[in-house]
Amino acid sequence: MATEKKQAELQETVVSETKEKKQTKTAKKASTTKKTSASKAETKAESEKAAKTTTKKQSAAKEPAEKKQTKKASAATTKKASAKEAKATEDETKKFMERMRALLDLAKSKKNVLEIAEINNFFKDIDLTEERIEKIIEFLEQKNVDVLQISEDKDTDDDMILELENNGEVPDDDEIENIDLSVPDGISIEDPVRMYLKEIGKVPLLTADEEVELAKRMEEGDVEAKKKLAEANLRLVVSIAKRYVGRGMLFLDLIQEGNLGLIKAVEKFDYKKGYKFSTYATWWIRQAITRAIADQARTIRIPVHMVETINKFVRVQRQLLQELGREPYPEEIAEQMGMPVERVREIQKISLEPVSLETPIGEEEDSHLGDFIQDDNVPVPAEAAAFTLLREQLDEVLGTLTDREQKVLKLRFGLEDGRARTLEEVGKEFKVTRERIRQIEAKALRKLRHPSRSRKLKDYLE
Repeated sequence: MATEKKQAELQETVVSETKEKKQTKTAKKASTTKKTSASKAETKAESEKAAKTTTKKQSAAKEPAEKKQTKKASAATTKKASAKEAKATEDETKKFMERMRALLDLAKSKKNVLEIAEINNFFKDIDLTEERIEKIIEFLEQKNVDVLQISEDKDTDDDMILELENNGEVPDDDEIENIDLSVPDGISIEDPVRMYLKEIGKVPLLTADEEVELAKRMEEGDVEAKKKLAEANLRLVVSIAKRYVGRGMLFLDLIQEGNLGLIKAVEKFDYKKGYKFSTYATWWIRQAITRAIADQARTIRIPVHMVETINKFVRVQRQLLQELGREPYPEEIAEQMGMPVERVREIQKISLEPVSLETPIGEEEDSHLGDFIQDDNVPVPAEAAAFTLLREQLDEVLGTLTDREQKVLKLRFGLEDGRARTLEEVGKEFKVTRERIRQIEAKALRKLRHPSRSRKLKDYLE
């Protein structure tokens, strides 16, 4: 009985231990499975992290490479554009110089004489600025080429000469013979000039046949023939110069410039065209005088090629003034001249003459224009007097304060030198704190606001 009992207990113990072992084994298996899953999850996370890091590094490495590539492409494009622009400029310069050489060849074929219209036509497909046209004319003159300021509606020498003859601007033989060599009224003149006028009156005029004969001799290189042809037409210069008196140049200077034009006419005269020399010379004399007036008569020089444009503008302006009975508007002038309104306004500005401040004013001419123009840098007398009185009153009011208060206010508001100081700067001056200076300033201003002091300064606030 006891033995059976022990066997039963032993059996229960074995069964119990077996169960525990099974449970332990199951738990261990479950734990191992859990650990394996966690390990797998960690490995996966690390793999993803590593993949992300690698992607980022690749992107980071790729981004500078792309930027670098873009920068290179941009630099290449800019370089290409610059090279293209440089080539275009070079081509334009080359084309321009070819035109200049062709222009010089044309001038040589025309005895080194060109009209402004011919120059404009030569460069009509190139946008030329005023400055560039001026440089072209200067370049041609350096090459001994004369540029005639002829309107573009007169294309040839024949048109030019016919216009002079039709307008009666070329004197005939009788008129030249009887040219008045007296001096116009109001012209200051020296005795040597009177002697010159008397001498040129003694030189006999030439007939048409004599002019042709002298021209033929000039072709053969006869210098004396040139001199004789020029001297015989000196009185023509005086006659033309008289028409330009009062345009800013002395009468003697006008004669001298006209003589230079006469010399040019002698050099360029072509008798084969059948014109009289006086007719041909009249244009050159006028050209020389008008050019000299454009270059020398004005205080501010205007480009030579603008002279004809300004003259045309003045003619149109006067014509419209007569037709309309009032000053024409720029739009009306522009329509009449066939050019943009902006261009007309520009011509108006260029054509204005500066006025001297020393210009006499009044019948007795005892005053000058400058006496009537206000100087903005000088104070008005009334304001200057008021400022002086204010200064006196201010000094009087400040005199009622202590020396320290006076000095603080003068430094803070710049009453002595016009420069206001900060609290800190004034504090350093007095070797005290900013707060102390602020207190002194507040106290001084409080005193000034007292009616006994403020009423003296109140009127100056209006």
